[in-house]
Amino acid sequence: MARSSTLVKPAVQELLHLTVLRTERLSPHWMRITLGGGDIARFRPLGYDQWFRLFLPVGGDEGLERIPAKANSILGYLKYLRIPAGMRPVMRNYTVRAYRAGGPDGGGAEIDVDFVLHGSGDAAGPASRWAEAATPGESVVIIDEGLGFRPERGVERVALVADETGAPAVAGVCASLPATATGFAIIEAPSADDILPFDAPAGVDVQWIVRGAGVKPGSLALAALQERDLPGDPHAFIVGEQALPTAARRYLVGERGLDKGAVSFVGYWRVGAGEVPAAGRQSAERS
Repeated sequence: MARSSTLVKPAVQELLHLTVLRTERLSPHWMRITLGGGDIARFRPLGYDQWFRLFLPVGGDEGLERIPAKANSILGYLKYLRIPAGMRPVMRNYTVRAYRAGGPDGGGAEIDVDFVLHGSGDAAGPASRWAEAATPGESVVIIDEGLGFRPERGVERVALVADETGAPAVAGVCASLPATATGFAIIEAPSADDILPFDAPAGVDVQWIVRGAGVKPGSLALAALQERDLPGDPHAFIVGEQALPTAARRYLVGERGLDKGAVSFVGYWRVGAGEVPAAGRQSAERS
């Protein structure tokens, strides 16, 4: 089965050089990094679960200057791989948790990016380690990739399901829905301290589930979905560990009779395949 449904691409995809403006530890497993400055004026917010390629300067800023213009294409990615290993930036995929046209004290536009922190030392992975140690003034590069949620499939009735890596995407979708929207959002969290409330339309019921140690990510969210009554024929959006959207889509289409065209889904990561993406994207693309 495919790892994702068709994506909504932005009108322009280009390298944008940004700067870390602020960092905030939200919970034991969440770090928020606020980006701005540089080329932020060229960033075009799309709302919903807008995501982007993020290049982190783990080998120094010189590597950022060597990123090819189309590093998100096959040929560009091959050029990216030619950057010497000790200099090559780490590339990961993340969701825009929030966009603001103006920052505090009259500053320019800025975006928040929420990173899942997992493990310690080598087990944490380079992106998690970078996020935990990031300081204002550091440089990064992004390439906008658009949406996984397809608004034309419906915004009035929704069924949103995610593990913690999809929490920022679900929060972004809820922030973009009309106030009249109805339905539900189910999100797993690795601990009670990692439940991060967010605004949603009054008619969208938000359910957080604490997974606990030793439980496969996504399994409790899938079980909760199977216990839910669907709000008519909703637009379903399922994201997280690859098995969750795979099983949830099969269930919704095969057992609940939902049309395949009404399901937007993205496998953000896969158990056993390396670092878990923070607010990540496709398992091959957001890992």
